[in-house]
Amino acid sequence: MNFDYSDEQQQLADSVAKFLANRYGFEQRKAILQSAEGFSAEVWHSFAEMGLTAIALPEADGGFGGGAIDLMAVMEACGQALVVEPLLDNIGLGGRLLSRAGSAAQRALLLPGLIDGSRRIAFAGLEPGRRYEQTPRLTQATPVDGGWRLDGAKSVVMGAAAAQTLLVSALAPAGPSLFVVPADTPGLALNPSVTVDGQRVADLALSDVRLGAEALLGQEGAAMAAIDEALDFATALLCAEAMGAMKYAVDTTLEYTKTRKQFGVAIASFQVLQHRMVEMYICCEQARSLAILAASKVDAGGDARARQRAVSMAKVKIADAARQISQESVQLHGGMGMTEELKVSHTFRRLTMIAQRFGDADHHLERCASLDA
Repeated sequence: MNFDYSDEQQQLADSVAKFLANRYGFEQRKAILQSAEGFSAEVWHSFAEMGLTAIALPEADGGFGGGAIDLMAVMEACGQALVVEPLLDNIGLGGRLLSRAGSAAQRALLLPGLIDGSRRIAFAGLEPGRRYEQTPRLTQATPVDGGWRLDGAKSVVMGAAAAQTLLVSALAPAGPSLFVVPADTPGLALNPSVTVDGQRVADLALSDVRLGAEALLGQEGAAMAAIDEALDFATALLCAEAMGAMKYAVDTTLEYTKTRKQFGVAIASFQVLQHRMVEMYICCEQARSLAILAASKVDAGGDARARQRAVSMAKVKIADAARQISQESVQLHGGMGMTEELKVSHTFRRLTMIAQRFGDADHHLERCASLDA
């Protein structure tokens, strides 16, 4: 397997990295986090102008027909800059579900806005008290008056407060189904909050939410295959984002040990710290290899079990590597490693959240075991 990016992929990554270096510095990011919205609409539209929101969408829908491999370099650059704009949730979840499960009319209505940056989409799958289980149980969809009524609750919906459109999973009479729910629909209430790494999430309460027949995304009762595939796609992108954050943590820690002095010499000259830095680097490269494998399996299609196994193996390694590298980077920086003023502390928080999202190491180990059973 070729682990290098193609010329086109590298050029795109370089363009994104240059943009982030000029427009998304650490102080600028902190100002964005402290804003009421928690993200920058200007940066979001710049992403759309660069074509990032269209890369993974089919050419027939106005996209570029790319895949996870094409987005890896982009997500890695976003990981290094700790980007908080909901790129992954829009292209990896919302856009993926719409392009795979939506009708021609639904795609024509919603995808152009996603591509040009005027529409943001969030997927609401998790439910209270059910951890990482995605099959809907608490949220019910009842046929009524030629349409649908949704009742229930969703938890920790990333980007929900800034989204104009929500894709909500619910249990219909025929089984798990997906519904397109405008954010201003009567009966839908959002309770927003902020995660430890500054991301904006919201819990949803749905009470007598009335939708037309056209709100059903795909076939009734057939949503789980599309949800599982989109979550694997998004997990592969999350692994790529983690690669960028881990690379920053390794690089900045190495630079710090070269300049920090004790007993009149740089602490990088201490053999025990050299060993720890080497272990961080090796851990990062191992995680990178599995992340690339996961992205390639997601793009290959076909064998769902092979895709699921590769994604889960990558997520297990990413979760373990994120914990080791983030903790080591903070420890080697000393007490200042946990201060708000140092980017490495924010990287620590982001990697901690990445290790939990879409399933922690234990969850994906169990998934691997169930696939082999």
